[in-house]
Amino acid sequence: MEWDSESEGSNGDEEEGFLLSGGSGGPFSFAVEGVLGPASSCGLVVSDALEPDHPIIYVNRGFEESTGYRAEEVLGRNCRFLQCRGPFAQRRHPLVDATIVSEIRRCLEEGIEFLGDLLNFRKDGSPLMNRLQLTPIYGDDETITHFIGIQFFTDTNVELGPLLSSAVKESARPNRLITEHVFRPVSLGHTHICREFCSMLQLSDEVLCQKIFSRLCPRDIASVGSVCKRLYQLTKNEDIWKMVCQNAWGSETTRALETVPGAKRLGWGRLARELTTLEAAAWRELTVGGAVEPSRCNFSACAVGNRVVLFGGEGVNMQPMNDTFVLDLNSSNPEWRHVKVTSAPPGRWGHTLSSLNGSSLVVFGGCGTQGLLNDVFILDLDAQSPAWREISGLAPPMPRSWHSSCTVDDTKLVVSGGCADSGVLLSDTHLLDVTMEKPIWREIPASWTPPSRLGHSLSVYDGRKILMFGGLAKSGPLRLRSSDVFTMDLSEDEPCWRCITGSGMPGAGNPAGIGPPPRLDHVAVSLPGGRILIFGGSVAGLHSASQLYLLDPTEETPTWRVLNVPGSPPQFAWGHSTCVVGGTRAIVLGGQTGEEWMLSELHELSLISAIDPQPKRCCRNQDNQQHKPTLPEQCCGGELGQRKNCSLLGFGGATPSDLLLQIDVFSVEETKHKRDKQKG
Repeated sequence: MEWDSESEGSNGDEEEGFLLSGGSGGPFSFAVEGVLGPASSCGLVVSDALEPDHPIIYVNRGFEESTGYRAEEVLGRNCRFLQCRGPFAQRRHPLVDATIVSEIRRCLEEGIEFLGDLLNFRKDGSPLMNRLQLTPIYGDDETITHFIGIQFFTDTNVELGPLLSSAVKESARPNRLITEHVFRPVSLGHTHICREFCSMLQLSDEVLCQKIFSRLCPRDIASVGSVCKRLYQLTKNEDIWKMVCQNAWGSETTRALETVPGAKRLGWGRLARELTTLEAAAWRELTVGGAVEPSRCNFSACAVGNRVVLFGGEGVNMQPMNDTFVLDLNSSNPEWRHVKVTSAPPGRWGHTLSSLNGSSLVVFGGCGTQGLLNDVFILDLDAQSPAWREISGLAPPMPRSWHSSCTVDDTKLVVSGGCADSGVLLSDTHLLDVTMEKPIWREIPASWTPPSRLGHSLSVYDGRKILMFGGLAKSGPLRLRSSDVFTMDLSEDEPCWRCITGSGMPGAGNPAGIGPPPRLDHVAVSLPGGRILIFGGSVAGLHSASQLYLLDPTEETPTWRVLNVPGSPPQFAWGHSTCVVGGTRAIVLGGQTGEEWMLSELHELSLISAIDPQPKRCCRNQDNQQHKPTLPEQCCGGELGQRKNCSLLGFGGATPSDLLLQIDVFSVEETKHKRDKQKG
């Protein structure tokens, strides 16, 4: 999309233009799979024709990758900036063909499609040739409401001198053979035309949904739904949103979300929105029944489905414990229940507990009566007679405690770092496939490893990638709290650690955003889409341990963002006593008063709206005093789960692209109409 302009700050009377390329056949007839494939350099840009200067309201990932500009840098601007060399240039580069720009303006004024090539520049100033098609989109009253530009970018060798070289003139001239066979220009005449000439809208609903929409990410599908009423109706389909979520987050995450209480009533569209924007995140206090006795600390907890499992811990006089307790959050009255198991592992504390296969859990290491441990035990909670089963893996790692672990592919246990019997901090990483008939521990070789540490966290994201954060790390002769982030891709032939952000490593840093203070024994929550949420732990100074920090390691330059969440956060939150249930809520067990743990008082960080599967009326007494709910329900003066005055979270740097998911013009108008009707 290129507008005729001499400067970035030109007046609104100058029109906009897009560029397109395509496949073979009729107008806008190109291979959908080719355009949407991961190797494609196709950019999709949508501008608002009803606003002055036609501001950009949407760009796809292909545009970002091809031009180097991120969505938040271009939304709200006119597309003419691509004619300027570099982000700080104020005038159109002299090599940009003014004749083509004038032709774009003429096509816009007459309401006809435009096909052609134009010289553009990436953010770094390098030239590229932009072949594109500009297509107007009409509303019900035959008024142009948007312009869609599809752009194919190719590198071009241009001598960036004062004169336009013959090579550029030749490359900028439309190829007649390609134009005739790849595109079939349609003369749209005056503005009163049929919307059927918008070639994308000529596709059937089935093709649009199955071949295009299902491959988009939640952010993109929400933007598509705001283009016109037809696309809005298509994107309301729950099956489409489920496919979008499965494509963006993976089948395992999608299956886990299906088990979340109330998820069916929320719908996939709302789940995608709330888990992307985190607009509904809130802290809640819960009270549960039962008891975990004897009292203990330094236990480990994890979630198996919607059940919270607690194992072991340190009792009175540092006595290691080996009992198992379960809290079923699906119950109408959740309460701690002691699980009678056979062949219980030796008592321990400072160990790790991880979930496997949706019904099993695996324990590793810790400190027992005879010292540090390196054994592995598995428990299937769904078995008729639950029993701990020891996995005798060959070549086990060194015994340790206060290490970190996670599971990959629901079959492999990954163990990293910790403290050895001699008090030495460890930096090794080991992997064990517990499904093998004769499991063998395998140390993951790496040419470089992060500094030795304990009390750090390991999180799995994007399939088989792991992220390490924080801990008490060795720094020369000292041991200091860390805020460094390291990642490793286990799917690589030779996995290696990479430093992402932090301050403890040479060359590392957090150039933008506010990073979390250094800490250990904190909480790390893996969100759908690969983002990691950090809070709690042991933090020095006056920093609030309940402050939430968000990091997307898949970004080109990962940046920490502060997430402000309403509600009553816990005073303390420890990694070993917090677990993630269903991928949508973090359960913080207990509060601490001196040395006594109160495991009947829980805190829940819910990432989605709390909707009770069976709607109820809020409980109020005769004095209209609202009772404090003891279950994860949010009373609001009506049906539970229908939030009132829900404030949008301060996202601490949320991009305009993310904000597109927070505003749905059609749904807002429908809601307003319903409320007005009820008042009448």
